[in-house]
Order: sequence, then structure tokens, then C-alpha cells
Amino acid sequence: MRHTRYALALGGLLFAGAAFGQVIPPTTGTAPPPAEPAAPPTPVAPAKSAAYGPGMKINISPDGSKYLRFLLWTQVYARYTENNTGTLRAPSQLKESQVDFGIRRSRMVILAQLNPRFLIYTHLGINNQNAVSGGVAPATDGKKPQFFIHEAVTEYKVNKYLSLGAGLHYFNGISRLTSASTTSILPMDLPLTNFPTIELTDQFARWLGIYAKGRIAKFDYRVSMSDSYLTNQASTPLSLGTTAAGVNTGTGVANYNPQNTSHVYQGYFSYNFLEPEANLLPYTQGTYLGTKRVFSIGTGFLYNKDAMYSRSSGSVVPVTSAVSADPFGTVATTKHDMVMLGFDAFYDAPLDTTSRTAITLYGVYYNFNMGPNYVRFVGAENPGYGTAALRGNAVPQSGTGGVFYGQVGLLLPKNLLGPKARLQPYVAYQHANYDGLKTSDGSTKGVNIMDAGLNLLLDGHNAKVTLNYRPRPDFTNVNDVKYRPEVTLQTQVFL
Repeated sequence: MRHTRYALALGGLLFAGAAFGQVIPPTTGTAPPPAEPAAPPTPVAPAKSAAYGPGMKINISPDGSKYLRFLLWTQVYARYTENNTGTLRAPSQLKESQVDFGIRRSRMVILAQLNPRFLIYTHLGINNQNAVSGGVAPATDGKKPQFFIHEAVTEYKVNKYLSLGAGLHYFNGISRLTSASTTSILPMDLPLTNFPTIELTDQFARWLGIYAKGRIAKFDYRVSMSDSYLTNQASTPLSLGTTAAGVNTGTGVANYNPQNTSHVYQGYFSYNFLEPEANLLPYTQGTYLGTKRVFSIGTGFLYNKDAMYSRSSGSVVPVTSAVSADPFGTVATTKHDMVMLGFDAFYDAPLDTTSRTAITLYGVYYNFNMGPNYVRFVGAENPGYGTAALRGNAVPQSGTGGVFYGQVGLLLPKNLLGPKARLQPYVAYQHANYDGLKTSDGSTKGVNIMDAGLNLLLDGHNAKVTLNYRPRPDFTNVNDVKYRPEVTLQTQVFL
């Protein structure tokens, strides 16, 4: 039976093969031409990275009106610094110069929109960490820097001309740079003079309060009312003087008033003659790299009643136990309103569309009234140990007087370094006259700070390397200001 089944199966296969193997005779006439050879397959083009656009965005609704967006960036320094005179690098260890490394900024913004009228965003991160300072104990070392909230804002759009918001905000007055984006700066860093109250009456240039913003045609505005933070310094009326032989005599130099409880009022108003700029978030662009044509002029202010206080050089107080126990109640002081004004202009435009060159220009004049003879010294990511005001890389950052700051940058033609990388040299210059910087003959000593550098743009602002040189003025001896070299290489990745 088995052999029978095999025979039937084999017979079927032979029959099928015979049927399919029959030759069909050709039809009469001319033979058909040979078939065209098949075209070779088209090679697959290498994938190109898409433009970054608005960042990492997650649409919550199909039309994208509800979304969650993430922005992250980190800026890292490698730096050579010739320190200001007398700088310590560790307890009792003088250091004339050093090479150091640090994190200038590492931040994240989380932004969510429920619908076109409601917006919420939170900005958090760290700043200024190196091996010496910036840590949880900033005067001791740089370990475990404070990860804190920079901004936390809720906003409601009333109409196309007005939005109202509240929280820990960055809608500052004075100038465009006072609300600058730190991801699109033209030079390596901001001058810091644009943040005159940083970490004293504000929280890292942010304020707790309410604001209104909007645009009417080509006119942009932002105004805010905020609380002034209680200062974190142990200043008393006695610290506004010097004590000798049991008598405290006023210095005539103002300082931040620890008893300041007045509101801070700010505003910035600008008119854009060319293309409009985004105003969803408070951050102003430093350079557009030729992607827009912008010409904006603006003016702004900050006003804080009784923000400063002082004692004249004629104020003499015997230091008694009662005075030491209650200096605010027993020693008379003079209160001073803080008034700050700014006037600026910004121009950014392509020069040649074929070579994709572009120019960026910015200039601002500040007038600061912060009480008699007030001057403050600040050094970004300071490499000096301790709390001395003039340590490390500190320069006069703010004070009563006038300041001019300007910058110019040129985006060089494309393809100098290949199809992706671009070069952008820049120069920035600041000149200030602060009333409190006087030589021994009583004349005001001007502050001159210059930066010259080069941006290597690997993917626009999303990936860039900056080399910056600064001949930094050392004001340890105001009668003999020395200029110390400072060379910094910064890498930035912004996603």
C-alpha cells in the first residue's frame, strides 16, 4: 500500500512537470526585441539631521495646541586666569595664576501649554561650579552646587495685545540684556553689569511678583511689580562706618539696606523696525546668525524705594553696649531710592544671502543711582578662594554712575570650514565711571573691560565652542590698575 502511494505521488509530479515543461511554438513574424536591462537600484541617501526647531516637544493634543516642551543646555569652561593681587587658591595659599575647569551653567526649562491662553514653565539648574567655589558651601569648596529653581511662572493670555503672569519671573526692566537668553549670547558671556542687583534684592536676576507683557504692532512692552528679597549680607549701620578708639565714624559709602521691604517696579519698552521677535518666553536673543532681520531700540527702568542706605562721613557714634545691641534703633542712617535706567539698540541681519554672512550689533547705556559711592565687585565662576571682594577674577560689576557696553560680531562666509561649521569673531567693550572708584587725588577711575573672541558654530547655538580673551582690570590698587590676562575656552550644547 505504501509503495502504491509513492508511485501515485511520483506519477503526479511527473505529469505536472510535463505539463509545465511543454514548449509553445513561436508565432509567425519578426522576433520581439530583447528586453531592456533593469536599471540599477537607486542608492539610499544618507539620513540628514532635521533642524532642531523649538526643542524636544511632546504634543498632548492632535493639533499641537496642548504640548510639553523641554530645553536643556550646559556650558563648560577650561580657563587660564592671572588672578588679582593677593588671591588665595586655598587657605593661606597665594596663587598668582592657574588653569581651572568649571561649569558656568547647566540648566533645564520645562514648558507646558494647556491651550493658547494658558502657559506654565519652570526653569532650574546650577551655575558657577569649580573646584574652589560654587558648592553648597560656596566659601569653602565647589562640591555639590545648589540645584535651584530659577523661574516658576504661570501665565494667562488676555488677548493678542496683553498677557498676565505671576511667580518667580525673569521679566526684567532696564535693558534687553537684563532678560538675555544665555544660549544665544554673541560673546562668550554677558557683561554681568546688565544684572546690577543679582543675588542681593533678587534671586539670580529673578523676582517674585506679577508682570504684564504684550505687543501692539511693532511696539513690545513688559512691566512688573515684585518683592525685594531681604539681603543675605550681615550689614548694620555700624558696618557703614569704621571704629577707632571706641568711636564709629560713617564712611559715606552706601550699601544695600537690610530693612528694605519696598516693592520693585520694572519695565522695558522696545520698537522693532524690521521683523518681529518671539516674546512667548522672556529671553531675548543675542544673535540670530543671519536667520532674521531685526532692528530694535528700547528703554527700560528699575525703581526700588529705600533700597540702599548710608551714613555720611560726619556721622560719629560712640560704640556702647546699647548701640552694639541695637544699631538699627540707635544709629541714624539715610535711605536712598534705587533708580536704574537703560537705553539700547540691537541690529542683527544677513549681509550676503549667497555666502550667508551676517552682522550683529548691540549697544546700551546704563545710568545707575545706588546711593553715594556704591561699587560692587563680581567675578563669574570666581577661581579665588574665600570671600574677599577683589579675589580671583573680580571686576567692578555695578555701582552709582554711568556705563556704556557694546558688542559687534560678524558671521563669516559658509564653507570656510566645510558644509556645517561656521566662524563668528566678535568684540565686546565696556566703559564705566562709578563714583566710588576714586584715586588718591579724588578723581574717578574709569573701568575698561574688553573681550575678543571667536565662536565655532558646529550646529548653530545648539553646539558651539567659544575662545575668549580678556585683559581684565585688577582694581586691588585703584591708583595703579593692572591688566591681567584671562583666556577661556567654552563648550556649549543646547538641546
